[in-house]
Amino acid sequence: MAKIPLYQESKDALYQRLQTNDQGLSRATASERLAANGHNVLNQQKTSSLLQKFIAQFKDFMIIVLMVAALIAGLTGEVVDAVIILIVVVLNAIFGVFQEAKAEEAINALKEMSAPNATIRRDGQVMTVKSDELVVGDIVLLEAGDIIPADLRLLDVASLKVEESALTGESVPVEKAAAVLTGDDLPIGDRHNMAFMNSNVTYGRATGVVVATGMQTEVGRIAGMIEAADETTTPLQANLTQLGKSLTILILVIAAIVFGMGMWRQAESLIDMLLTAISLAVAAIPEGLPAIVTITLALGTQRMAKRHAIVRKLPAVETLGSTDIIASDKTGTLTQNKMTVEKVYEDLHLVDAHTVDFDREDRLAQVMILSNDTKVTADGLAGDPTETALVQYQMDQNYPVSQVLNAMPRVAEIPFDSERKLMSTVHPLADGRFLIAVKGAPDELLKRVTRLAQNGEVSALTDANRQQILATNHDMATQALRVLAFAYRIVDQVPIDLTSENVENDLILAGMVGMIDPERPEVAQAVADAKAAGIRPMMITGDHRDTAAAIAVRLGIIDAGETDAVITGAELDAMDDATFAKKVSDYAVYARVAPEHKVRIVKAWQKRGKVVAMTGDGVNDAPALKAADIGIGMGITGTEVSKGASDMVLADDNFSTIVVAVEEGRKVFANIQKAIQYLLSANLGEVLTLFMMTMLGWQILAPVHILWINLVTDTLPAIALGIEPMEKNIMKQKPRGRKSNFFSGGVLGGILYQGLLEGGITLFVYWLAITYPVHQATQMAHADALTMAFATLGLIQLFHAFNSKSIHGSIFSVGLFKNKFFNWAILIAFALLAMTILVPGLNGMFHVAHLDLFQWAIVLAASFMMVVIVEIVKFFQRRVVK
Repeated sequence: MAKIPLYQESKDALYQRLQTNDQGLSRATASERLAANGHNVLNQQKTSSLLQKFIAQFKDFMIIVLMVAALIAGLTGEVVDAVIILIVVVLNAIFGVFQEAKAEEAINALKEMSAPNATIRRDGQVMTVKSDELVVGDIVLLEAGDIIPADLRLLDVASLKVEESALTGESVPVEKAAAVLTGDDLPIGDRHNMAFMNSNVTYGRATGVVVATGMQTEVGRIAGMIEAADETTTPLQANLTQLGKSLTILILVIAAIVFGMGMWRQAESLIDMLLTAISLAVAAIPEGLPAIVTITLALGTQRMAKRHAIVRKLPAVETLGSTDIIASDKTGTLTQNKMTVEKVYEDLHLVDAHTVDFDREDRLAQVMILSNDTKVTADGLAGDPTETALVQYQMDQNYPVSQVLNAMPRVAEIPFDSERKLMSTVHPLADGRFLIAVKGAPDELLKRVTRLAQNGEVSALTDANRQQILATNHDMATQALRVLAFAYRIVDQVPIDLTSENVENDLILAGMVGMIDPERPEVAQAVADAKAAGIRPMMITGDHRDTAAAIAVRLGIIDAGETDAVITGAELDAMDDATFAKKVSDYAVYARVAPEHKVRIVKAWQKRGKVVAMTGDGVNDAPALKAADIGIGMGITGTEVSKGASDMVLADDNFSTIVVAVEEGRKVFANIQKAIQYLLSANLGEVLTLFMMTMLGWQILAPVHILWINLVTDTLPAIALGIEPMEKNIMKQKPRGRKSNFFSGGVLGGILYQGLLEGGITLFVYWLAITYPVHQATQMAHADALTMAFATLGLIQLFHAFNSKSIHGSIFSVGLFKNKFFNWAILIAFALLAMTILVPGLNGMFHVAHLDLFQWAIVLAASFMMVVIVEIVKFFQRRVVK
């Protein structure tokens, strides 16, 4: 028979189950349990050395292909090309190690959060021990300011409030009680007789018994989920891997055909054809691609850092651009994680809080700050967040808080009690009488109210008044406001018998306030921008259903009355995975969820092919942050655990920064796509030129020609395309999604026809030169034709770089000369290409001849035709799209 949950056990049954008692464990028993079960710590994540991390970078398929290409280039004597390829590979690995160096910090950060010491009772004596020495059955004593050292079942409670937002997502401290709870599978936030490791005591005191330590605690379970979570492959990584495999197969096939045909035609020697086939394979591989991708991503991270988005893993930049879903934690992310007075109900009127102007003698203002345990210190306000919000509100309204507190010191009190839900304090008045200030839950306080303060006059509370007050309370509650009521009573002397029955009766209602953890002011616009970009924002929180729904409506995540879009963790538990997978798109708000719910939500969307970004700041968010395609942590309010599990951290905790990051991600992808189209179409032109020359029996370009063109055109111009300015309306496009790749959106078609065009124009120039030679000597005619083909094949790629500044847009609409680095890259590449022909000595090394002005004119005109033809094709493509 399964054991019943700990929160359902009576004290005696609990003691029997844990084999302990009020006096605590004996030292001998504690030592035995510590030896048997281990210390109260979280497992340390296994780490790898920097060398192991560096070596792991070379497991990527594209990197392996490039290293093979470098080896082949070196064996064929092209040492410069081999060295450049290897430099690219090593730099890529260094970038990878640097960006991922902190990926193992999540579990270690959890360990550092543990409380260093705990106050316990052993052998009937109170003592302080290191928290890692706690064992199940220890009796722990708690008071305000303590970090809870292990999971506890509370036994005795005195006005205890615990802040659990990092674990549950609730922004308001939870009131705890010792009473046995009923109900099966209660969420963590509803287990009011339990206290959990690493949460904070904000008010009161309590005694509890340790029921779980280390990895068996709720925080330990989260640590286990982080440790077990699979690393997701980003769309960028998947695309590059697939691209590398496809290119390799295609290149090997073409190289084999060229080699076979050359040998069959007996146009070249065996060694010459072998070198040609190898040089073709090396030239066809875009060895500059990893460098271009890395540099583009790195520059993107720099731009994002300036706008408060800190990227920890380079591929995360591009992943943001393909995001379909942003699943956001509410507390501290969408909201400010700071209780704020929003509505004030006084004189039977409900008004916005900022419109009220209290005078010093206003009883509502007095009760708000007097029946309050907030301490005003030099460093600010200290105390329970709800109470500090009341004092802060009065300060913001320029109410003389310090003067009133000094003039009316507390002389007696009845502390807050979670059962009666009231707090009362007694203060002297100037006339010698005393003010009893009472604060509490409206429904409980109204039971003790007989009169009403209205416009400075006190009158009897009528049934109509009572109904209006209750209706107002209900309306504020439905708006997710936390409502507190305030009352008072003036007596001649301090009551001798300070009991609730004696003090909290015949009260005069001063008014009510509605409080909320308000949404961040910029978030509503960010949500609207995300929706305009085709991204679906969702809220995932540990708060109650009504609170979550009201905030979601205010932010525009759901529409008013759209209650079917809200689901609780309990309702989610009632669904199996298959049912939830079918209905996941129906929900935009998840309330009262546990950490495993968040992971389940993320994975349900991923199964539907969606790219999911998850934001969060608490310990409870870490597993989902790691499971998501991109985890986004909060830099200010976030725990070290959530930051360590994230791919990106918001330095300003600003949800709108995510939209900025998405925009940057889309720009990065678009620029990488431009570079890929440019590189592959150019390489296809080279392959086609060699292939057709071999098929036609023409004198083919030498390996040095192909490798030099490849080196000149595949580096600086391609890198320059990676830093092109952002195109217009990039945030009006729909997300690409997981199924898209670098060949989507007409890019593959562009690569094919542009590559064929480059090869065709080059072959035409060679044919023209060999058919209508300037020189009559056959040897010189071949030399001129080969040189013109070499120059055309190089220049046509530089002209095509201008075409590649936009996949579909005209080069005249994107700005021909905006990108200064691009302009210099083209000039440098042209100079490197031209000097092999123009500089004496170099032309001999490259086996090319000098060209006269007429021949150069043909080369330039033919190369420029690439721009003209592509512009015409783009024009018709845009007309078809419209």
